[in-house]
Amino acid sequence: MQHLVDTNNFSEEQIAQLLHDAKTFKANRPSQLLRDKLLITLFFEASTRTRSSFEVAAKRLGAAVVHLDPSKSSSSKGESLEDTFANLCAMEPDGVIIRHSENETPQMLADMQMTSVINAGAGNYAHPTQALLDLFTLVEYFDGDIKGKTIAIVGDIVSSRVASSGIRLFTRMGMNVILVAPKPFMPQSDLPQYENLDDILDKVDVIMSLRAQLERHDTPHFDDYDEYAKHYCIDHKRLGDRNILVLHPGPVMRNIDISDEMLDDPRCKVLEQVKNGVYMRMAILKLLLLDS
Repeated sequence: MQHLVDTNNFSEEQIAQLLHDAKTFKANRPSQLLRDKLLITLFFEASTRTRSSFEVAAKRLGAAVVHLDPSKSSSSKGESLEDTFANLCAMEPDGVIIRHSENETPQMLADMQMTSVINAGAGNYAHPTQALLDLFTLVEYFDGDIKGKTIAIVGDIVSSRVASSGIRLFTRMGMNVILVAPKPFMPQSDLPQYENLDDILDKVDVIMSLRAQLERHDTPHFDDYDEYAKHYCIDHKRLGDRNILVLHPGPVMRNIDISDEMLDDPRCKVLEQVKNGVYMRMAILKLLLLDS
C-alpha cells in the first residue's frame, strides 16, 4: 500500500512515470482504468480547485467518488479523526483524499495502514499534488529541460504549503529556487532570499506568485493589500518584455498577486495549471490505485 503524504513518497522513476502518464492523458482521453475503484474525499478546509480537480480526475478514470462533509459528520459530535477514518475504511474504499489544517494529519492516517491516503493539502507544510502539477507544467513549457532553470517564489512563503512542497520538489529536480518576500513572510531557509522583487527579474526563468495572506500575520507589515501590491504584484510594467513564465496556485487576488493584464498574458499559465492538475491527479490515482 502506497500513500502520497509528500512528494518524497515517490521515487524519481515514479515521478517520471507520473509525468509520462499525465502527458498521455492530456493527449488522449483514457479508458475507464479505475472503474471498479472507490474514493472518499474528506476536506476539513474549504477547497474549490483541489477538490473538484480530484473528483474530475477520478471520474474521468471511471472511479466512484463519495464526498464526506466533516461539518455534518460524527467528527462534529466529538468523534476523533482516527475513529472517523477507521469507520470510513471499514467501508473498504480504495483511497481517502484528505485536506486538513494540521501538518501531521495525513501521515498519522497513512500510518494506520488501512487504505491509501492522498494528501490534498495539510497545514503549511505539504501540498504534493500541487507541486507535481506545477512540475508537469514546467516540464511541458520547457520541453523537458528544467535542470538549471531558476524559479522565484514570491509572496507569503512562510504560510504556504504550496511553496513548502514546491521547494522540496523543484530543488530535487535540479532547479534553482530563490525566495522573494518581506521579512515576516520569509521562512527560515538556506535558499537565496530577497526582499525586493525587482532585484531578481533578470535572474529568473519562472515566477511563482502566492496569495498574499495578510490575515495570517499577527503583526501587520503593510497597511493594506494595495500597499503590498506596490511591492509584489506581478504586472506588465514590472516584467516588461522579459520571457518569464508566471505561475500561481490560486486563488489569485487580482491586482494584488498578479494584475488583470498579466493574467491574460500568454506568459501566465494559471489556467493551464488548473487543466494540468486534472491530468496529473489522474496519473497519481493510477499510480496509487492501479500500479502500486
